[in-house]
Amino acid sequence: MKKYFYDLHLHSCLSPCGDMEMTPNNIVNMAKLLGLDVIALTDHNTSLNCEAAIKAGERIGLLVIPGMELTTTEDIHAVCLFPTLERALAFCEYVDSRRIKIRNRAEIYGRQVMMNDSDEEIGEIEHLLLPSSGISIMDAYCEAKKMGGICYPAHIDRDSLSILSVLGEIDPMCGFKTAELYDKSKLRELSALHPILDTLHIVTNSDAHYLENMREAENTLELPELSREAVIEFLDSDRA
Repeated sequence: MKKYFYDLHLHSCLSPCGDMEMTPNNIVNMAKLLGLDVIALTDHNTSLNCEAAIKAGERIGLLVIPGMELTTTEDIHAVCLFPTLERALAFCEYVDSRRIKIRNRAEIYGRQVMMNDSDEEIGEIEHLLLPSSGISIMDAYCEAKKMGGICYPAHIDRDSLSILSVLGEIDPMCGFKTAELYDKSKLRELSALHPILDTLHIVTNSDAHYLENMREAENTLELPELSREAVIEFLDSDRA
């Protein structure tokens, strides 16, 4: 077993709130400079910039996991990760078929730019990616699992768009094996209020929308190998 530095919640310029400097190459090169071994690209309700990020990562020896930050019916954010691009894109199609379709107003929300692995613009998503999907938090884990992936509640320590702020608790029936904190110093306080956290893997990610918000290598996963499958298998395992 070996420890690998990670950040499994990053946004590109495809997220409407993502800075235009968050291009596939800028993200992976910044991650490499920060000392990370593996990252996940998790734009809001889409995975359409993951292919470019994966290819850019391969050129510099950085593992990129395709994913998305799903907005559930209840306006709860959840990170979904997949072992292959094909499965991520299949889940993306499913989410797109369930999303509320509202035309994006770039002057308010920002552009939603798709790029290739040379950071060239190849299109924009017409409909705003922020609104909730038709997938509930109770079903999110199972729906991602059907595509061979995993799902875990995002930034549970935040006062909005988190499972604790919306529902007040993490129902074991959701099936989650992992939960994400933005600020890991809050874990002891939250665990006292929510004992279920003692049964879950806890990850700490940056949720960066700007290059300057990406974090230096600090948090690690202990894995038998550095692969997408190994990361997902660990996050979907029962905590010892």
